[in-house]
Amino acid sequence: MISTALRWLVLVSFIILTIGGNVLVCLAVGLSRRLWRIANCFVVLLAVTDLTLGVVVMPLSATSELRSGKWPLGGTLCNIYVSMDVMLCTASILTLLAISVDRYLAISAPLSYSRRVTPLRATLGMIAIWTLSLAVSFVPIHLGLNTADYRVQHLDWSIGDEDKEGRYCQFEWNNNYVLIYAFGSFYLPLLLMCGMYLCIFRVAREQARRIRAATPSFARTASTAAIAREHKATVTLAAVLGAFVICWFPYFTYFTCMGLGGKTIPPNTLHSVVLWLGYFNSALNPILYPAFNRDFRKAYGELLRCTGLTQRKLQLTPVSGHKRLTFTNGHRLPQQSGIHKDMIKKETEGKSLTTQVRNGL
Repeated sequence: MISTALRWLVLVSFIILTIGGNVLVCLAVGLSRRLWRIANCFVVLLAVTDLTLGVVVMPLSATSELRSGKWPLGGTLCNIYVSMDVMLCTASILTLLAISVDRYLAISAPLSYSRRVTPLRATLGMIAIWTLSLAVSFVPIHLGLNTADYRVQHLDWSIGDEDKEGRYCQFEWNNNYVLIYAFGSFYLPLLLMCGMYLCIFRVAREQARRIRAATPSFARTASTAAIAREHKATVTLAAVLGAFVICWFPYFTYFTCMGLGGKTIPPNTLHSVVLWLGYFNSALNPILYPAFNRDFRKAYGELLRCTGLTQRKLQLTPVSGHKRLTFTNGHRLPQQSGIHKDMIKKETEGKSLTTQVRNGL
């Protein structure tokens, strides 16, 4: 009982960390003007994918884990659960591929980036990611393309038959389809991303060398600010990519070897380790953003302190019947004739009015 309670505590804490962290990412990007960039749309998409995994898939996986792999909900729900798991994993790596392409365009051609990466194209890219993820998950599993005899897995299961021998809800990798799936949805995109980031770092190094050679020292700060920000974003997302490789490479390698062997092995300790190591990536991404990106650190800090994440203009309520005096910075103050007008003039003459303050300060 103590062992089971500890496992429950660890798994529940892990799920809560995944859900809370990814909700924090979505709120930070949504409420902080510093993070309102097209590139962060894919960051939000990755967070939504991880959040969906934490809300839908991980609780079912934890339940199955604590029941020694037994599945009590029948074959149909098992296939839906497995399809969701495969879909979200595929969506994660395709999103990371889209992020690497976005970073390459931002670093290699910064002047034409805004023309190439538009909100419409970013939206179409995100739709394509989810469409392809659905196609490689639900379609093969519900057509039986992943089984040895090409029959749909688990169709003969009924609710309450979990005690029968061999009734373990897992993705069957038992024919040549596993090679196509693993290579097309993991290894090939992974190679493309690694090559993309290698090109990005080479271009970034060359740009830095040219800027230092062509720009006087007193003018370098202003001319390199935008490029420096893009480089920091690239480092952040490269760390996210590295974490994804460390977490998911053992999973794909293990199950590919299992599929090539043509055997369905019941869940064991190694199976649980590689599966939950992959899930750990969904909890790790929200930690990596603030660790490598100052804008995310500031947004997280302001959000956790419950202070305003956006700057607002100072508004002073006008007195009824008074006219309003408009300054060049767009803010207004009540105006009266006579002594009140003279007082306002003296107070504002020769001074600049600071009009923006942070909420709560």
